[in-house]
Amino acid sequence: MQVEHAVSLPLSHFIYKPAFQGEKDTQQEMEKKIGYKCRIGGVVLLLLGSIAALVAVAVIQNTWTSNQYSQEYGIVIDSGSSRSTVFLYEWPGEKQNDTGVVKEKTHCQVKSIPISDMTGDKQKDAAVWEAFKNCTDQILKEVPEEKQKSTSLFLGATAGMRLLQLKNESRAEKVMRNLRNYLSSLPFNFQNASIITGEEEGLYGWITVNYLMDNFLERNLLNTYVRPNGAKTVGSMDLGGASTQIAFVVQEEGQGSDFMHVKLYGYPYIVYTHSFLCYGKNEAEKKFLAKVLESPSVQAYKTNPCYPKGFNETIKVSAVYDTECNQKPKNYDPDQSIMIVGVGDTEQCENLVESIFDFRTCSSSQCSFNGVEQPPVTGDFMAYAGFFFVSKALGKNGTSELGDFEVAMREFCSSDWEDLRVQKKGISDKYLKTYCFGAHYVHSLLVKGYKFNNENWKNINFQRQVGNTSIGWSLGYMMRMSNMIPSEVKVVFPIADPVFAGLIFLFAALIIVAVVMVSIIVVRVCF
Repeated sequence: MQVEHAVSLPLSHFIYKPAFQGEKDTQQEMEKKIGYKCRIGGVVLLLLGSIAALVAVAVIQNTWTSNQYSQEYGIVIDSGSSRSTVFLYEWPGEKQNDTGVVKEKTHCQVKSIPISDMTGDKQKDAAVWEAFKNCTDQILKEVPEEKQKSTSLFLGATAGMRLLQLKNESRAEKVMRNLRNYLSSLPFNFQNASIITGEEEGLYGWITVNYLMDNFLERNLLNTYVRPNGAKTVGSMDLGGASTQIAFVVQEEGQGSDFMHVKLYGYPYIVYTHSFLCYGKNEAEKKFLAKVLESPSVQAYKTNPCYPKGFNETIKVSAVYDTECNQKPKNYDPDQSIMIVGVGDTEQCENLVESIFDFRTCSSSQCSFNGVEQPPVTGDFMAYAGFFFVSKALGKNGTSELGDFEVAMREFCSSDWEDLRVQKKGISDKYLKTYCFGAHYVHSLLVKGYKFNNENWKNINFQRQVGNTSIGWSLGYMMRMSNMIPSEVKVVFPIADPVFAGLIFLFAALIIVAVVMVSIIVVRVCF
């Protein structure tokens, strides 16, 4: 009876219940494994991300680093035979193939006698020192205070001091020593004061001309400096008071010191350059006047075919012979006075001017004059300094034909003094009286000396400056010296040091944490 009343349970009750529990356990295990995988994936992702971030920060800091250059300054004092001029130059510290891109910032003319007229006695030369001080004080104001001590200072003395060296070596040494003492007392980085050679003067003038004409560098469309296509250069001709220089590029090197090697902005050049001492305009005129005084004429006066008609002056003989460029005559009396009378004879002027040159002596295939070897002139030339002032007086500055220059020269030399003063009223009498001689001198020097002719005379450009910069040797000298002047550079990082250090610490810590977490998870899973 009990059996009949027993409760009958469905078979599914015994079958499905344990099956449902097993599925639940399996699902939990799966979820547990998925959880481990997610955690491992997250930690690995954190690890890889931290490593990538650490590498990225390091690479950015290393490769995106830039150099910040300061503006550099340099001073060159050009002490010529007529005056001294102080030039201040500046250039960005980032050079182009080790050469600075230099430009003139300002200049100051020292208002005193040239240093070649100094006595060497500090007290007697006090006025000169005061004039130098006025200029150096002016330059000092143009240089930032923090750059003054690092601003290099050079002085280069030219033909006037070269002549003084020949005439009185001890006085020349005293003058240079006093200059060095003075310049070293200034708040600049004084480098040197020296008498440069004529060939150096010619080379630096050539560098200046071609640099100002953008023949070494030019900016491309990306505003970066490149070498111009063709890289043509022009020749340089400088006419100073005591010397004259010619310089131009040659393809083949000759023998002797007149052929100089120079490397600028990574490119080499062979430059022929020669300087003729005593053939600057002032000294050449003294050589010419010596010929005038030697001419057989009335002792009371001498006629000068290069002075205009109606002009005369009385000079002391010492004004002609107190120079190493002229040999003193017998019975020389420096206090003797003599009248010079102008006759305005252009043909006689030409003949007498040519007599101060020696166009015959030559032991080479070609010479300029006085037996000096010179390769044939080729290409364009820039003629500046005294060349410019002579051509300007004739109204022929810039470029012209040789025939036009000769016509203007003859008209100028045939004019009466009073007519000339009216025509050229902007020129002082001191210089106006010399320009007929100057015109014939330039003509003889260029045509019979350097061998310019009807064809290539038009390649000569008579200029005083290029742009707003005067042409002279000092800029070229500063460019050459910029090779040796170190630049102040500051390394600029894309990420500031504190931020960079913080990021490195953060990502390094995250890498360590991630490695530890991966290790813990692996241990739990495996064991």
